[in-house]
Amino acid sequence: MISQIEKHLSKYIELTPEELNRFSSILLHKKLRKRQYLIQEGDYVTHEYYVIKGCLKAYEIDNLGDEHIVQFAIEDWWISDFKAFFKEEKARLNIECIEDSELIGISKSDLEQLFLDVPKFDRFFRIKLTNAFVALQDRILSSLEKTSAERYIEFRKTYPNIEQRVPNYLIANYLGIKPESLSRLRKQLAHS
Repeated sequence: MISQIEKHLSKYIELTPEELNRFSSILLHKKLRKRQYLIQEGDYVTHEYYVIKGCLKAYEIDNLGDEHIVQFAIEDWWISDFKAFFKEEKARLNIECIEDSELIGISKSDLEQLFLDVPKFDRFFRIKLTNAFVALQDRILSSLEKTSAERYIEFRKTYPNIEQRVPNYLIANYLGIKPESLSRLRKQLAHS
C-alpha cells in the first residue's frame, strides 16, 4: 500500500524516510465493495482519497433523477467531492465503486498540518490540483467544440485503461451521449 503511493509521490517530490513516515502516519485505509458508496450527496466530506485498487465513479443526480458522471478514478488517481472537501460543506456528488476498491484517505486538517510540517507536500498537491484543473478545462472545451465521435476517440486515447473496466452506458453518460450512439460509434470505428 505505502510503496504504491510512495512511487506516486516520487514522480513529483523527493521525500526522506522521516517525511514519508510522517505522511504515512496520517493516512486512513479504506476497503469498499462494488456498488458501495465512498461519499453520498449530503455527506460532510472530510477526506480526499487516493485509489490503490479498483474503479470508482463520481456523479450528480439532477432534479429529474438522471445521473451525470463527472469523473472516473482508477489506480493511482485521486477522488473526492473536492468542492465539499475544500469548502467544508455537504457533498453534491455521489462517489460509488464500480469495482471492489481499496483507497487511502487524508483529512483536510491533517493535510493542512502536513503542508506546514513538510512543505514538499504543498508543492505535490499544488501540482495535482493544477493538473486536475487543466484536465477539467480540456473536458469542458471538448464538450463544447467536438463531435461525439471526437470526444469518444479522445476519451480512449486519454484513458485507455478505463474502457475495459467500465460498462458502455457509463462511458456514454460521461461523454454526454446516448448508449446507442456510443455503440454505433464503436461499430463505425471498428470498420474504419
